[in-house]
Amino acid sequence: MDYVIRPVRADEWLRMKELRLVALADPAAPVAFLETTEQALERPDAFWQERTAGVSHGTSARQFVAEGPDGELVGTVVVLVEQPGAKDIFGREITAPQAHLVGVFVRVEHRGVGLTERLFEAAMEWAWALEEPAVERIRLYVHEENPRAQGFYRKIGFVSTGVSAPIEGEAGGLDWEMEVVRP
Repeated sequence: MDYVIRPVRADEWLRMKELRLVALADPAAPVAFLETTEQALERPDAFWQERTAGVSHGTSARQFVAEGPDGELVGTVVVLVEQPGAKDIFGREITAPQAHLVGVFVRVEHRGVGLTERLFEAAMEWAWALEEPAVERIRLYVHEENPRAQGFYRKIGFVSTGVSAPIEGEAGGLDWEMEVVRP
């Protein structure tokens, strides 16, 4: 496999913006991301520069990318380190140091070759290696109507916690995001 899995570099903000827009245009985006293409397009370049710089180094967040043989960025996952006492994206208090995986995406034409597994392996290896804080678990949320993602997460050892969080659905009603963990 001629793909390289590595942390994103701060100077790659424009490439990360482009990859995010491709992800948000994916047919699964409404059940995979809490952002729309329209929202992403409204963000100024400074947002993308700060966002990419913030996940390129340090110990509070890290973004990993899959780079194809031609140098194209074809996949990504972000690791957010969450501290006890802080609130998560759903406003719930975090009770233990943990890593939260978000923004999982692989371009359609590169799926089925093990890239998502390799991205998760790199992300989890980085998170488990943190000394301060030492994370106790790795988690993520998956939409109730995203069976492809649910199956993948089960396959690599994530289990349901039974915790769900409501989000606004496309039709204005409530949908549910289910928490899964890798202890």
